[in-house]
Amino acid sequence: MRNRSLRAAAIGLVIAGFLVTGCSADDSSTGGDAALGTTNDINPTDVNNVRDGGNLRLAISALPQNWNALQTDGNDAEVAGVLRPMMPRAFKTDASANLSVNTDYFESVELTGTSPQEVTYTINPKAVWSDGTPITWEDIRSQAAALSGVDKAFLIANTSGFDRVEKVERGVNDQQAKITFKQHYADWKGQFAGNSFLYPKSVTATPDAFNKSQVDTLTLSSGPFALQSVDRTQKRIVLARNPKWWGATPKLDTFTFSVLSSDAFVPALANNEIDAVGIATREDLATATSTPGVVIRRAPSNQWSHLTFNGAPGSLLEDPALRVAISKAIDRQGIANAIQNGLVPDPKPLNNHIFLAGQTGYQDNSLPFDPAAAASELDGLGWKLVNGVREKDGKQLVIRDVMYQSNTWVQIAQIMQQNLAQIGVKLNIDQKPGQAFFSDNIIPGNFDVAQWSWVGDAFPLSGLGQIYGLYPDVQGNYGRIGSPELNQLIEDTVSELDPAKAVTLANEVDRKVFLEGHSIPLMQSPGNVAVRDTLANYGAPGLASYDYTKIGFLK
Repeated sequence: MRNRSLRAAAIGLVIAGFLVTGCSADDSSTGGDAALGTTNDINPTDVNNVRDGGNLRLAISALPQNWNALQTDGNDAEVAGVLRPMMPRAFKTDASANLSVNTDYFESVELTGTSPQEVTYTINPKAVWSDGTPITWEDIRSQAAALSGVDKAFLIANTSGFDRVEKVERGVNDQQAKITFKQHYADWKGQFAGNSFLYPKSVTATPDAFNKSQVDTLTLSSGPFALQSVDRTQKRIVLARNPKWWGATPKLDTFTFSVLSSDAFVPALANNEIDAVGIATREDLATATSTPGVVIRRAPSNQWSHLTFNGAPGSLLEDPALRVAISKAIDRQGIANAIQNGLVPDPKPLNNHIFLAGQTGYQDNSLPFDPAAAASELDGLGWKLVNGVREKDGKQLVIRDVMYQSNTWVQIAQIMQQNLAQIGVKLNIDQKPGQAFFSDNIIPGNFDVAQWSWVGDAFPLSGLGQIYGLYPDVQGNYGRIGSPELNQLIEDTVSELDPAKAVTLANEVDRKVFLEGHSIPLMQSPGNVAVRDTLANYGAPGLASYDYTKIGFLK
């Protein structure tokens, strides 16, 4: 789940297309060195010491293409960040990714059978949508049907395991739903949690409603905050307290999200135009730390940058052996050194697609950096060096790298450009604006290679089929790369209800993803966030979920 948005916890992936951390290369060191899953840094404060009222001002890179986060255009981490204060989720997480039922919405969520697998959701009877109508089992049934994959007209980002559901039935009353599975689903707790929100049945009942009804606005919500306005001229979104909210009264009056270019985020913080921002460069860190009233919150993030190949039929990089050879020529340690030196004590590349460093299950399954082997493999594939660039059948090996226009992404691309030039592969850098970045470029496969970030949550397996499975509906596998063997490995993994066995199988999936040349993980974000020193219960959350009723400013 793309930023999209957007993975011991493995991560259910969403895209974070425009976010990456970085800095210029020097030897100063700043925080971000604790392991993911051990800490967060949000200035925890008792609500009695948080003042009533206030507006939390945040920045985003584009207005939502779709407010339905379950749909391909809405599956974006920035969209998810706007939606979280407004939409139901079944579980909360702490800094160690331990789960607890979100009792604002559900009295209980229980595995009530294993043969067949059955999960029972008992809805809080106080829970209502923003028009006052109750949340019921029918909302769960409708979403399960929409995400099942049966009707291809639903442009879903991820089945979230609903392709494995046999039926959804009414329980003892309208506030209880019983989900019966036809196949085991290991990540059942994440079906309405993490980055998978519960939507009202009016949004999920038909393909037209699912794909189009939330394009311009969010029609119904159910959280401590509700959508107040979307100003497309000023490019600004405002959330205000939900008058129908039944839970604890929020401390803030409003959230305001303003669309800014990435290079304007930190200057906006310094100019007191926004209140919090992720640190993107060494220069940003210097600016933030020298700004009066601003502090740096530090907790390793569940966001990571990567490079995805386009292996669709007829594409330049269709041959997996070619993709693997190119992978071996990219110096991921060199990229980590250049980009993260000064933000973490000992920069390291991320060596796993599924688990993050610090999570149970993380191990190095990556391919080695070996330019000599890469060159030899290209020779064997018939790509011969001609005047410094390899050619085959009269075609040059020139690949187009598509990315959001950001200095850090360009710096990463320039390092890869230099790496690949050493083996006779030419890389052209193609920067794109934030608005419609995914819908115009990534989703249709308008790239040879592409850079963006993935954002995950505490649910280990929900993103495997979405990102690495090759099915008729693309979901999040934008490079159209996969195999029947990998599909079967994914199937075995998501069917395993024993968590330890699932971890072992997930690592087999990860190794196969490397061997197919699907994508290359680059770096895990250190998660440094600059915030107002008066901001409470907000900052660098790590794997923890926010309590949006507690966020506010100190008295």
